[in-house]
Amino acid sequence: MFLDRVKISIKAGNGGKGSTSFLRTKLNANGGPDGGDGGKGGDIVFVATNSLNTLYSFRFKKKFVAENGEDGHQKNQTGRSGKDEIIEVPTGTVLIDPQTDKIVADLSEDGARYVALKGGLGGHGNAYYRSSIKQAPSFSQTGEVTTLREIILELKTIADVGLVGFPNVGKSTLLSVISNANPKIANYPFTTIYPNLGVCEVLGETFVVADIPGLIEGASEGLGLGHYFLKHVERVRLIVHLVDISESEGRSAVQDFFVINSELAKYNKELSNTKQIVVFSKCDLLDEKKLQENISNFVKQTKIKEYMTISSYTRSGIEDLKRKILENLKKIPKKPPLAVEEVDFDKKDNSTIEVKRLADGSFEVSGGRIESLIRGVVLSDQTSFAYFQNRLKDMGVIDLLKEKGLKQGDTVTIKDISFEYIE
Repeated sequence: MFLDRVKISIKAGNGGKGSTSFLRTKLNANGGPDGGDGGKGGDIVFVATNSLNTLYSFRFKKKFVAENGEDGHQKNQTGRSGKDEIIEVPTGTVLIDPQTDKIVADLSEDGARYVALKGGLGGHGNAYYRSSIKQAPSFSQTGEVTTLREIILELKTIADVGLVGFPNVGKSTLLSVISNANPKIANYPFTTIYPNLGVCEVLGETFVVADIPGLIEGASEGLGLGHYFLKHVERVRLIVHLVDISESEGRSAVQDFFVINSELAKYNKELSNTKQIVVFSKCDLLDEKKLQENISNFVKQTKIKEYMTISSYTRSGIEDLKRKILENLKKIPKKPPLAVEEVDFDKKDNSTIEVKRLADGSFEVSGGRIESLIRGVVLSDQTSFAYFQNRLKDMGVIDLLKEKGLKQGDTVTIKDISFEYIE
């Protein structure tokens, strides 16, 4: 099954907790603090690979979590960092932030990497807090807790050449005779329900060809299957536009040509500037006189200057077409990666403070600015709690609480910490 767009959940590893420990030896029963720091959590890393050509593997597994950092140990030993979660995706996958609908990364090259989420920092052990004033701190810091995020993966096929045209003009058949692809072929619309890729070899060189299915009038607006697959033609350097010159399906070859080009331009204006080779297919279905008559009428109405004639059934013109494609590709540079806006997908909130007065008269404080502060608070430790209260005053939190009506004896809750306010 082909899958080219999926939303998954990702979470970097939490940081490990710092250790609260004191040196104890035979010679020194009351040594100083020696608690080590916690280890950093693992990152979420996306890696592009040519060994995949679909997002099908994400159909069943849609949640990826990196390993947490290990807690710190005594003797100033830092905990082991968590393992990164490596997520392999097909080359050509773009990563989209569902909250902003902006592209945050374009993995257009084999081996390209993108660190989507960084692991949480490990907490400091009590040895870190030792000072001339605090000789024996009996508290440590918890690790940074990361947040579960969603991200959209969308595959835009990497191919040098895109075969476009109405259903049943012979795209799949052509792909099967010029490359190593083995697409499903039958005489009814929408036989091809996902892009087929094939590698074509000519004159000792190779290029990748993609059969782009489902293009009909209105495809760019969501009709038929085209709106799913137009994105796969965005990256191609050359378009081979197949036209059924025999009009065997009862459609006008001229009208088909204009409709397909119109849909390409509506979807992406740059596609209208992509080099095209117009190829008349199914030429074997007409006698020479009728063939030349149809071609002459087509050229007159469309004003095209170049075209080729083929028959995939008899293989007539196939080798000439392959050489023509290679000749054009040598002159056309690869398209650059998609424009990626400067979006920090892993942006952390380090500035907000929100104060609420609850229905029971107590107060609740939240926001990113105090997240790191409360990681080191131990209510049972007088020094730790005093430091916590002083930091609240310095950050202006007490003033904000008083503006909301804070009085002596009121209860204040910050995360899992609740305390009674005393002047």
